[in-house]
Amino acid sequence: MAAHIRRRLRKGATTTAVAAAAVAALAASQAPAATLAEGPAGGGDPKAAGEDTASTDGAATGNSPYYTDLPPLVTPNKPGSSSSLPAAGSAEAGIPATVLAAYKQAEQTVATTDPGCRLPWQLLAAIGKVESGHARGGRVDANGTASPPILGPALNGQGFALIKDTDGGAYDSDAVHDRAVGPMQFIPSTWASWGQDANGDGRKDPNNIHDAALAAGRYLCANDRDLAIAADLDRAVLSYNRSNEYLRTVRSWFSYYQRGTHEIPDGTGTLPTSPSTPSPSTSPSPLPGTGSGPSTTPSPKPSPDKPGGKPSPGPSKPGDGSTSPTPKPPTSKPTPAETFGSLENAGTGPLRATAGQTFDERVTVLARNALGAPLGKVPVTFTVTGNTGTVFAGGKKTVTVRTGSDGTATAPELRAGEKAGEFTVTAVAGTGRPRTLTYAATVTARQADAIARTDEKALVAAPGQKFADAVTVKATYQDAAAAGVTVTATMVKGPLGLFDNDKGPYFKDAAGKPLRTLTTLTTDAEGVLRLPEIFADDTEGTFRLRLTTEGGASVTIELTVRAPEETAPEETAPGETAPEATATPEA
Repeated sequence: MAAHIRRRLRKGATTTAVAAAAVAALAASQAPAATLAEGPAGGGDPKAAGEDTASTDGAATGNSPYYTDLPPLVTPNKPGSSSSLPAAGSAEAGIPATVLAAYKQAEQTVATTDPGCRLPWQLLAAIGKVESGHARGGRVDANGTASPPILGPALNGQGFALIKDTDGGAYDSDAVHDRAVGPMQFIPSTWASWGQDANGDGRKDPNNIHDAALAAGRYLCANDRDLAIAADLDRAVLSYNRSNEYLRTVRSWFSYYQRGTHEIPDGTGTLPTSPSTPSPSTSPSPLPGTGSGPSTTPSPKPSPDKPGGKPSPGPSKPGDGSTSPTPKPPTSKPTPAETFGSLENAGTGPLRATAGQTFDERVTVLARNALGAPLGKVPVTFTVTGNTGTVFAGGKKTVTVRTGSDGTATAPELRAGEKAGEFTVTAVAGTGRPRTLTYAATVTARQADAIARTDEKALVAAPGQKFADAVTVKATYQDAAAAGVTVTATMVKGPLGLFDNDKGPYFKDAAGKPLRTLTTLTTDAEGVLRLPEIFADDTEGTFRLRLTTEGGASVTIELTVRAPEETAPEETAPGETAPEATATPEA
């Protein structure tokens, strides 16, 4: 038997007998146990034939042409291996490096966002082979974009589905009819719903193999499919192109790639030679995107849609009168254009500020998608937790900010409260599995580096009396008034004022009892503090009052308690009389 089967399994011309022969040949070549689900002709469940009964719209590719080349009936170099990549092997088993990396990357991404799907990269490879020959043998640039772009023939109803333009030619350069676009051959209307930006370049490009492979993976996983189940896998493939011949061709390559592949340089892949056409063609048709379609486009001939089914004319589309079910891009489980992957600190420095001041640093985070690229438009909620009185600008303790195109989101300015202490700022993003970052922050008390009396008056009182003059001081920080600074006032004794005093001058508490230490004093807006009244007990002597500020500034003030001096009366000389008091006239 020849090493390669090159048959045209044409939609509208190939019989089920030919397809069955191809499957039987593959079975003889020790293909894996996974087989096509039996269709209605075999008496099985209609769902088992791959029909997605919940779908009513067109297929992802618009049922555009595909390559019908079958894999060799030989085993690749690495039997039983789906992950090992030998350096060399059968030409058909080779997959261009960038294309292979895109398939595997899509598998990993979907495994993170939809693990229940169990998407195998070999299925993406099988579809990529059938749709475009792995981007025409790996003809992609450094970013993975097909060069030149890959375009299928116009879906103008002449042998193919009739799909009028839906994108204004934005993707397919055709403002009259839609065309399948890119390595995975999405029609524009499907790409509009399922397009991805897998390489993080800010574009959803159907001609980029990374974007297209991830879009295909998520499309295949829709409707909660588990692709490890044969019937779900069949439904997924049929949602891509509603043809049982297409399903069998993809299945054949899927089984082949499961048995082993190897990486080859970009641009060196084996090109398919047998595209499906609505009628026989006398020469191989050009590859998609080369500027021309199949050589002839007569009306398609009837062919069975599935074993035992009634013939239907060519590929059908919604509203064309076809009786066969039309799988649609499922919408029951919408997937965002990009999947949120992680939340990281974007270089936020230490968060410290003096009470009542604005923090110099602002909390900034970076959101990335599942592939590690910056992700925009992600809502990030920032929350202040603590009892320092700190809030965001505007007075709120919780704010939400969306990331920009660079993936970063910056919280508003933090304004420190009046209470010193520590608090936290948390940043939370994501819904299904939220990511949280926590930042520690500190509010330090207002400080002064100097404090001094505002006058030089001697402070003297008689025993049991109060000091007539009030004590007034001013605190400064770096020669500027230090407003809101906490000051502690303590009566001390000893030559250096080292010990608390239990005798001598005192303040009074609310009940009128002696109090020799005050801790609730604060400078005003000008940095000035006027102490409460000071009283003297019956102990005479020189005492000291120490004032200490937050920040370490201090001043010691002397307080003197002594009895007033008595004045002796003047003596009167003999013969003199004491002077009479003279009344002072009222003003």
